[in-house]
Amino acid sequence: MKDATEIIRKRYDRAAKYYDRIEDMMEKRWMSKWRKELFNHVKGHDVLEIGVGTGKNMPYYPKDINITAIDFSPKMLEKAITKANKLGLNITLKLMDAQQLDFPDNSFDVVITTGVFCSVPDPIKGLNEIKRVLRKEGELIMLEHVRSNMEPLGTFMDIINPLVVRIYGANINRNTIDNIKKTGFQIIYEDNLFLDIVKLIKAKPIK
Repeated sequence: MKDATEIIRKRYDRAAKYYDRIEDMMEKRWMSKWRKELFNHVKGHDVLEIGVGTGKNMPYYPKDINITAIDFSPKMLEKAITKANKLGLNITLKLMDAQQLDFPDNSFDVVITTGVFCSVPDPIKGLNEIKRVLRKEGELIMLEHVRSNMEPLGTFMDIINPLVVRIYGANINRNTIDNIKKTGFQIIYEDNLFLDIVKLIKAKPIK
């Protein structure tokens, strides 16, 4: 798994320079409003963002939260640091792998992810780590794209997934809902934002 993580890390390091430009149209058309919707659900003081990337969520952070954000790509994290400084945010940014979080148990009220679990090499390991660092009444809030259950769309996503992973480092056919349940979370909210591919998900750890 270490080798797989390094491969994905290098792809995101390579993409960091032009990442925002590539996704600009999608960001303006859809993602910005979906990010706002996600943060409408964030209730808690100590918040962890997994996979901060270039910092696209930063303009939507509530002002009254204590936020820590991580990413496993040094180049993406550099972009996020620059953006945080421009926005004048009080935020702790760390270079860290979602599969091996360097935080004590029960550290956070909320963990958020946006378009992250398509690229975590071992999503089960990553979700188990999130469960570990969440407090008993904490929440996991995710904005993620997943494999469609509609056919032939789902099969098409399976067919082209190896090519997408090779080029971009992201899996487009992850069964994230199943993975959440497998790791001991109870889904308390699920909203399809685009077909059944893009979802806003809230889950609580069963502890």
